[in-house]
Amino acid sequence: MVLFWPAILLPILEIERLGHRHTSSILTGTLELISHGNWLVGGIVLVFSIVFPLTKILLLLELSLLELLQRRHKGWTYRVMELVGKWSMLDVLLLAFLVMLVKLGSLVEFRVGPAVVAFVLCVAMSMVSSMCFDPHSVWKERP
Repeated sequence: MVLFWPAILLPILEIERLGHRHTSSILTGTLELISHGNWLVGGIVLVFSIVFPLTKILLLLELSLLELLQRRHKGWTYRVMELVGKWSMLDVLLLAFLVMLVKLGSLVEFRVGPAVVAFVLCVAMSMVSSMCFDPHSVWKERP
């Protein structure tokens, strides 16, 4: 959860085009896409980069530490977490295609920002936490 906020709020990409520099975070880039009428791409980035990963992290925290839900809801919560986890960060592929299509030789230059490190670590930690999570612990009684 700690890495998620820098991953979406810090600059992830710096684009220099014809001498003009523009930095963008995942959140501001999403809002810019939507405000410029690119609803589909902005929606995909919003859902797959922000909503799904945050949902997966919160549900994993609920199942492993918080225990705010009643026991009968934990199975459903686990299934939702697994489903959301499979689809989160899918837009990384979209971003790679977008950079590939927009790259115009010496006219456009891309540089990654500090959020890339937080983003990669957030994805890695999310994967590790999912792999380490024991689904049988959902139904075990706790003292």
